[in-house]
Amino acid sequence: MAATQSRDAAAEAAVAGPAPGPAFALLGAVQITLIFTLTSLVVPLPRIGRELFLDRDDLILLSAAYGLAFSGLLLFGGRVADRFGGRRALTAGLLVFTAASLAAPLVQGPAALLAARFAQGAGAALTAPAAMAVLRAVFPLPAAYGRAMATWGGLSVLGATAGNLLSGVISAVASWRLALAVPVVVAVAALALAPRLLPATPAGGSRSLDLPGALLATAGISLASYGLVRTDAHSWASTAVQVPLLAGAGLLAGFVVVERRTHDPLLPPAFLRDRQRGLALAAIGLTAAGTATTFVLLSLHLQQDRGWSALHVSAAFVPFAASLLVSGRSAGPLIARYGAPHLTTAGLAVAAAGLAVLALTGLAPHGPYAYGLLPGLLLLPAGAAAGFAGAAVLATDGVGPRQTGLAGGVMNTAMELGPTVVMAALLALGSDTTSLAATAVAFAALAVLHTRSR
Repeated sequence: MAATQSRDAAAEAAVAGPAPGPAFALLGAVQITLIFTLTSLVVPLPRIGRELFLDRDDLILLSAAYGLAFSGLLLFGGRVADRFGGRRALTAGLLVFTAASLAAPLVQGPAALLAARFAQGAGAALTAPAAMAVLRAVFPLPAAYGRAMATWGGLSVLGATAGNLLSGVISAVASWRLALAVPVVVAVAALALAPRLLPATPAGGSRSLDLPGALLATAGISLASYGLVRTDAHSWASTAVQVPLLAGAGLLAGFVVVERRTHDPLLPPAFLRDRQRGLALAAIGLTAAGTATTFVLLSLHLQQDRGWSALHVSAAFVPFAASLLVSGRSAGPLIARYGAPHLTTAGLAVAAAGLAVLALTGLAPHGPYAYGLLPGLLLLPAGAAAGFAGAAVLATDGVGPRQTGLAGGVMNTAMELGPTVVMAALLALGSDTTSLAATAVAFAALAVLHTRSR
């Protein structure tokens, strides 16, 4: 076994060049930062509303702006990476992301802040799939790429947790504007180091950008997501929800028709027909939704029902982050030993148990932290990180080098849409306890589907 790993490492060095470790560290830091930026407004949002005189509808749009641009443009970002080469697309995306991240902490009015968040999301949509395309060039051998993806799968959950925790701490100690400035440091460093640490990636030749498909997908996903976001303040039957939902659905239907007739489609229909990949993408979306939903519900519960400060809420989630880190670090060796399908199933089951514990004991008005919240805050991230890591390997299994950007775009789209769809569905349930219990059932059901698919 050791001899085989040594031969793989030597072959990898011969193909990919020296020091893949620093390249992976750079790409991983970028991915964490993109998701950190997505969640960095969750905790300080009430303070932003008071300072900028924003009502509930304005705050909802502000909190969703980054995700709307991010999720809407990801498929196009994947095509750009496959068409022009991963490193070029990564550099372009980072330039847009850096400029918007520099502007976000400095703006004075809500309109300018909203525009900056949209621009950040657009830059992130170019950067995220490009990072996966470069990752494939760093680890060209299938075995090495699989091991890298096992670790990569946990980075997004880690980034979301870091955004929630650190933004609360920074906002409490200093200002929410300082929290918005954090991504600038990583983005500037990545731009400086990319030419030295990242390999050049070949362009995709004469592949078209499929602009009609890109426009339909971007507008359809963005409008449908916006309609779902509006359910936080409006009923499902209201015009504010129905119009964007129906318009988005119509555009996405048009996207399907166009893709079936296009010679070189943005999203080949066969790409999603693979049962394993479909279940893996569902697992990615659900794990992202489960962790995001739990953080939002518990953050509101602890601040509104128990009177905790934002700093205390962040401290309460430190074990959550620690469990996430341990599980993420363990995922690679566990996948090597037991296989990605088994780890995905086990991770979903453990996450379901954690959500069930939180639903039963975590939301009591005066419940104890040690044996009320803490067990669920340890089980959920451990399962989510393991499930996400296994699903990331399954979602990219068998993907050729010319479709790595596409795979990155689809994976990140699932990760972005998951929380939006699940949160909108849970709002209709009303009760936080019922919402957590329903999410636990969804995790358990998906675990069963993964077991049957093996």
